[in-house]
This record gives sequence, structure tokens and C-alpha cells, in this order.
Amino acid sequence: MGLRVLAAMSGGVDSAVAAARIAEAGHDVTGVHLALSANPQSHRTGARGCCTIEDSRDARRAADVIGIPFYIWDMAERFQRDVIEDFVAEYAAGRTPNPCLRCNEKIKFSAVLDRALALGFDAVATGHHARLVDGVLSRSADQGKDQSYVLGVLTREQLGHAIFPLGDSTKAEVREEAARRGLTVADKPDSHDICFIADGDTRGFLAGRLGAAEGPIVDQSGAVVGSHQGAHGFTVGQRKGLHIDRPATDGRPRYVLSIEPVSNTVTVGPRSALQVTSITCGRPVWNGPSRFDDLTVQLRAHGEVYSCSFEEEGGGLRVDLDRPATGVAAGQAAVLYSGSTVIGSATIVSAG
Repeated sequence: MGLRVLAAMSGGVDSAVAAARIAEAGHDVTGVHLALSANPQSHRTGARGCCTIEDSRDARRAADVIGIPFYIWDMAERFQRDVIEDFVAEYAAGRTPNPCLRCNEKIKFSAVLDRALALGFDAVATGHHARLVDGVLSRSADQGKDQSYVLGVLTREQLGHAIFPLGDSTKAEVREEAARRGLTVADKPDSHDICFIADGDTRGFLAGRLGAAEGPIVDQSGAVVGSHQGAHGFTVGQRKGLHIDRPATDGRPRYVLSIEPVSNTVTVGPRSALQVTSITCGRPVWNGPSRFDDLTVQLRAHGEVYSCSFEEEGGGLRVDLDRPATGVAAGQAAVLYSGSTVIGSATIVSAG
């Protein structure tokens, strides 16, 4: 007997093919598009942004082709509170958040899943490129599109009600299948960057909400080498857009080493000063097997993977890397893997 499945349909090719596969497997599928903007644009700007009127229409057309019921759920208020306001607050505190990770945690697998279960659905299916093996989250077969990192915050219970139909396919295979099925989104560009900043200007977006506040840019000795209009416009590891007045004595580029929101100070220095081997994390979520080997950690979406060890400390974690990492920013997630299997995740607090 098939499951009652709610298929989250963004209007893109991945979620359309995921819904089609679930329906073809004999499950009772209903498509839902999440309206996340109170004032959506009519059309996407290239591959930037999502949640436009165009996207909702693309999702509806895909549902019609598949032959499943389709609804639009208004979650703009929840998205504003849990994702956008959180994003702004994190930058104001000198951290670098990942809004896609927060959206998965708070919207797709909290608000949506809770409502789906209350309505009698058994599971929520999405177009994420990741695998579930006996309820355990693992990397996608397409390593270049793997999204297990941004799903690493999900709990075992949430994963128990999730379906990721694309985990064993490459993106090229998904597009070919969409074309065979007659889905008009087969060649639609993937959305990228931050979906609610359609023009890609994160610094301008933050300035519009946090305002301008002039502060110093200093080197490691404390000497002022420039000024800025708000520490919220920077992230650890940033090289471009620093507008430094005094070049380094060695002539080499300088990078953002730290951000101090209270004093509104940005500290810059050489790339070598970004290297860290120990990372302190909070809010751990354990969602994988308790026994593991070949332990690695990923510190950014689509970032490098580092062999590591970890210890639980005071309700958090200390992760020790086998080789130095650079550009490790507070607010990002540290997702732990055993081979390709996710063990758990935690939020980076500091690195050194």
C-alpha cells in the first residue's frame, strides 16, 4: 500500500522530477508550492532568487503534467521571521549564517512537515540531492550537487518522514528525465545565491536593514588601515571589497580575520592567519549512526572536507582537524560524516 506524500514543489526541475518519481512509484502524492515572499516578483532574474509568481506557475504546470493535486501554502510570515530576520540578526552579531540550512530546518522540515503530518500525510518529499539509507542521511551520488550538508541539521524524527527521490541520480540524468516526461522546467536554470536577495547584493540588503555605521578596519597590530560603513557587510575569509587605504608591507592580499560587532571593528591580515585546526561548536544535532570510522567534517556548503576527531564539551563540541582549514566563520554549520554518511551537525561558535 502506498504512502500519502506531500511533494514540496519549488517550480524547479529537481522538485518536479522528485514528485513525478514518487507518483509513478504508486504513492498518493499532493504537490505544494511554498509562497515565501509577501510581495513576490513576477519573474526570476536569470538564476537568482526563487519563489516568484513564475515559479509558482511552473510548479502548477508540472503538477498538471504529473497528474497530482496542487496547492499553494502561504508561509511568507514564517519565512520572514525564521529565515530573513534570523539572517539579519546573525550578521549583526558578527556571524555568517547559511539561510538555506535555516530554511530546511525551520520551514521545509518543521513548519511544512508538522502541517503535513497534522493533515494525515506520511512523509514530505523534496528535490534535494541526498540519500536516505534506512533513515540515515548520506551524500548524493552526484557529488557536485550533493546537499546533505544543508540537511545535516535535521533530526532523526524529521528524516524518518522525509523522502529524497533524487539521491541516486546526477543532475544531468534529472534534466534528461524531465524532458522525457514533458516537464517544461527541464532546462530551467538552478537558483543560486540567497533566494530572498534576487540582485545578489548581500551587503546592500543588510545595509538597508541595519543602516550604515562607520567603523575601522585594522591590521593584526591594531593599526587602522581603512574604514567601512558597517561590520555586518563582511565575513571571515573575505578578500574582495575591503577598500583598504594602506597596502600590506609585503604587498600580499589581506583577508578578513575577525569581526567585532560591539566595537564595529573588522580585522584583516594575511591568508596564513586564517588557518585553524580547532573549532568550537554549539547546538549539536545527532542524526546518524553512533558507531563510525573515517570521520570527516565539512564546514561550508560545497566546501572542502577535512579528516578530524571531536569531543563533546559542555553541551557542545570541539572538532580537531588533521590539517588546517581557512575561512572558518562563526554561524556556519560543521557537519560530521563517516565516509558518505552524516553523523550529525553543530553550529560553529569560534575557531583557532
